[in-house]
Amino acid sequence: MSVNKQQLLSAVQQQLLSLWALLRGFWTKLLAEAKPQLRAIAAKAEPQVQAIAAKVEPQIRAIAAKVEPQTRAITAKAGPALRQVGPLIGQLWRELRSPDSWREIRMRPLLMKHVRLLVITDDLPQASLTLAETESFHPDTRPPEEQLLSGIPGRDYREIYQQAHGRLEKIAKVVPVEAAADLDEVRVIEPDELRAINEQLTERWAEASRFEEGFRRIEEQDRFIREQQASLENFSNLEIDLGALRNKTRFLDFYVGVVPRENLSRLQGAVTLADHLLFTYLEREQSTHVVIVGPRGEQESQLASVLSSASFQPLPIPAGLEDASPEQKQDELNAKRQQLQAERKALSAEVDAWERMHREALRSAQQALQMAAPFVTLDPSIRSAGHLAVVCGWVPAREFSALEARLRASLSLPFELESRNPTPAERPLVPTVATHNRFLAPFSMLVKQYGIPQYGEVDPTPLFAVTFLLMFGSMFGDIGQGAVIAGVAWAFRAKLGRFYRFGIIAGLSSMFFGVLFGSIFGYEEILPALWKSPIHHPILMLQIALGYGVLFIAIACGLAIYNRIAVKDLAAAVFGHHGLVNLIFYLALVWGAVGIATNSSFGTAPLALVIVALMALAGYAWSHMKAPIGEKILVVFIETLETVIGYISNTLSFLRVAAFSLNHAALSLAVLTLAGMMGPAGHLITVILGNVFVLVLEGGIVMIQVMRLQYYEGFSRYFSGDGHEFSPLKLRRGPV
Repeated sequence: MSVNKQQLLSAVQQQLLSLWALLRGFWTKLLAEAKPQLRAIAAKAEPQVQAIAAKVEPQIRAIAAKVEPQTRAITAKAGPALRQVGPLIGQLWRELRSPDSWREIRMRPLLMKHVRLLVITDDLPQASLTLAETESFHPDTRPPEEQLLSGIPGRDYREIYQQAHGRLEKIAKVVPVEAAADLDEVRVIEPDELRAINEQLTERWAEASRFEEGFRRIEEQDRFIREQQASLENFSNLEIDLGALRNKTRFLDFYVGVVPRENLSRLQGAVTLADHLLFTYLEREQSTHVVIVGPRGEQESQLASVLSSASFQPLPIPAGLEDASPEQKQDELNAKRQQLQAERKALSAEVDAWERMHREALRSAQQALQMAAPFVTLDPSIRSAGHLAVVCGWVPAREFSALEARLRASLSLPFELESRNPTPAERPLVPTVATHNRFLAPFSMLVKQYGIPQYGEVDPTPLFAVTFLLMFGSMFGDIGQGAVIAGVAWAFRAKLGRFYRFGIIAGLSSMFFGVLFGSIFGYEEILPALWKSPIHHPILMLQIALGYGVLFIAIACGLAIYNRIAVKDLAAAVFGHHGLVNLIFYLALVWGAVGIATNSSFGTAPLALVIVALMALAGYAWSHMKAPIGEKILVVFIETLETVIGYISNTLSFLRVAAFSLNHAALSLAVLTLAGMMGPAGHLITVILGNVFVLVLEGGIVMIQVMRLQYYEGFSRYFSGDGHEFSPLKLRRGPV
């Protein structure tokens, strides 16, 4: 049996090597056959290219002479920006070296405490403001357990706030309400002050609404004039009295409209049969403007169906043309538009003056509403009974002491702050604190596209970042192309926001593997490979990809076991999908496969572990299924078979990591081969366009494949994604 396995393994390996040799031979033969044809095409095209270059050269010189002053001006402006690149790179390096940049890298969930704050009702506004200042309190909107705490305090306060805030939002639509970078003073907004602000904003809105009505009136009139001008454009070439045409006579019927050009001849014949005449007065793009004239009578209904079948669209004739020509009416409408523009300009100047007069008052009102907002935001979490009020929420355990100290320093009346650990039943309600690391922030955004970790689960962001960079870099390893990715991310960092770091890190990963592979824009002769080139060692790349897949799946199963233990679900941790028994089966299966590859024997120990693990899974599924015996046998057999096939197919899925690294090298080789058949200019253009093609097309495909492996092979095993993010109470800053 061992001899047969050895022969089978050798035969498979020989077949793979033969297939690879066949593919390389086919590619070499294809290039050899294409070279003469490409060279012939290049030889034929060379005289035309030189002639075009001779004709274009004087024009290019003239254009260069014209744009030289602008180029110098742009260079002068770009000088300061270019001089900032060095300090910005230094800042990025300092961020990488700073311990604070890596302090929040963690996979274990941040421990949370459920807090219960009992305060005097009069101290509620100050307590709300303090909780918002700490930015560590996530409100719990569940009703309190005590039946006596059924009151909802501060109802008048909330109503006044909502009125004032609504009026300020309306004012901000008319004039910009600029907010300061920070609050001048953080203080409690008393009900009397809030009521005075509401009255003040009511007066300001009464004034601002007049401006809004003025702008709306001007816009409506301007839109009406534009519609009339567009209608007149359709009749500019019609040399008849439009006023008379608009009013139908007793004996004649008029139709003015547009018909598709391809239907004109058919409509001409149908109109003639109906004893009508058709005149064409304007042709525009694919449409023809026509006038149809005929006697009124029995033919009208027949003509209506003909017009409908020809896709005839009637044009409304503008009113007011009885005593004016279209040209005169157009001049009159232009004069009205100029008058409206003058009115708009005058009204805008009046609004600017009004905004300057009330700028400080509006800014002060906005800041007051920002300080009153926390008390209103806590509305669903506050309950009271008499002079006592209770606020409940979630606080990170490490922030509890600081929160208590701030409350003691800010509250003048007695209060009580209690804390406890979440109960198992509360786990779905506990918010999860996201990783606050500037370099992991873009990866955290990609993780959130799948879901939020439930409280108690590991945060997959650090593992996601490491495995993503390993797979992307190995599948797209090139120093030059990685530098382009990092450079583009750096150039557009203002538009990309926090996500620009993702592009820079991905580009650096590609550059790192480019050094290992010895590839610079596809050239493998410039820099010697620090390790090995994928295209010259395909079997090794496939073996490494399989090993990486085994490690990835094993880690994912380990995290799944940890998550289930964390939520006290021991049965699922042992026998559940991707649990401990599944992991033992998978590792034993890999152990046996390695044995076959090395000494042509699966091995007794791994075979025993595989059988025992499968029997344990089948027995667990059998004991938890309520169905007839025949159905149970079928379902258990299918689930067991699915487990075996699933782990094998999931492992083989990681072969795409090696496949795309080989594909990347092959595409680069194809680009350079085609470039080598061109002249100097054609060589450069082919290399540039080929690398752009590889960057855009293959870069996007590689990104999709990496995300697929992360989501399907990783997250689906250990990440539920049904949690909700920690959203603490904060003081809202910024414009309305």
